[in-house]
Amino acid sequence: MKSVAGGHNAGQPLRFHQANPGDFLFQATMTQPYYETMYILRPDIPEEEVESHITKYRDLVIEAGGEVLDNQMRGKRRLAYTIAKHREGIYVQLNHNGDGQQVAPLERAMRLSEDVIRYLTVKQDGPMPAPRSLPTGSSETVSAPTEPALSAAE
Repeated sequence: MKSVAGGHNAGQPLRFHQANPGDFLFQATMTQPYYETMYILRPDIPEEEVESHITKYRDLVIEAGGEVLDNQMRGKRRLAYTIAKHREGIYVQLNHNGDGQQVAPLERAMRLSEDVIRYLTVKQDGPMPAPRSLPTGSSETVSAPTEPALSAAE
């Protein structure tokens, strides 16, 4: 048999070595997967419209049977490259949980919206973020300061 990378022989079962009784060097953590959707809104839309988009996408996840874990507005930031003639964008992060059926309607709504210039949904396998507890009547978004544009870099 040929040896493959890492010293494991093909066709042989993987073996885990114990450092101490009960301790394995390789341990899998059992965490429930969740989804993280990051989307970028056009920088020229008013704050009230940003709030309506955040509410719309949160409600879409809930209507599709998902659970919203966290919803944060990351603020207006300069883009690494021009997207649809925009140099800046308003970043919003939406963490949600569900069976995956909520992703398609959410991404379809974002694709059809003219205010969303980019979006990405990633399935996370790490520890689930704790839901933020907010006082009733407050907004679910956290505004971040706008980063100044560097004129020397242009």
